[in-house]
Amino acid sequence: MEVQKIVRIEGTALPMRGNDIDTDRIMPARYLRAVTFDGLERYLFEDERKGSAAGDKATSVHPFDDPRYRGASVVIVNRNFGCGSSREHAPQGLHRAGIHAVLGESFSEIFFGNSLMIGLPCVTASPDHIAALMDRVESRPETRLRIDLEKGTCVMGDFTCPISLPPHARDALVTGAWDTTGLLLERYEEVDAVAARLPYVRGF
Repeated sequence: MEVQKIVRIEGTALPMRGNDIDTDRIMPARYLRAVTFDGLERYLFEDERKGSAAGDKATSVHPFDDPRYRGASVVIVNRNFGCGSSREHAPQGLHRAGIHAVLGESFSEIFFGNSLMIGLPCVTASPDHIAALMDRVESRPETRLRIDLEKGTCVMGDFTCPISLPPHARDALVTGAWDTTGLLLERYEEVDAVAARLPYVRGF
């Protein structure tokens, strides 16, 4: 098993407008009882999506139900995305729904850390650039977007803007250091040799 290095993310995008979108909105608390993360993608924004379908929202179709954004691999968000309670189920649900990066103005620190642990980059851009990207996605949802973590750029058609993320996070993603399981399996002989020397591991 090779370590997964994440350098570039490319695909169509989904705009999720609004500040302070918290983890309870992303993944309702009743699904935190799950023993595994399998199938969590089915419950992303479940309450809001049901409300939109019932006509309770100003917009009748939630972005995750909008056919224009089907198959999107990047979510574009505003300020303080992933705030609220600490639940790793929220980034897990996004990742299992095929989201490979979240691009926004800012993120909750805990959500950012939980995302990094599963190889889901959360990169930031200025509010003006985020607004411009959202407008472009809404007007031309088929246009592909490319995030380059090494170059620190986001490109969508003829539009380019700088992006950023903390150096330690960028280095972990592009070198594969975030993938701790992959690192262990890649150097399994060394792990096995250490285990053989430990008296509380030998014989099991």
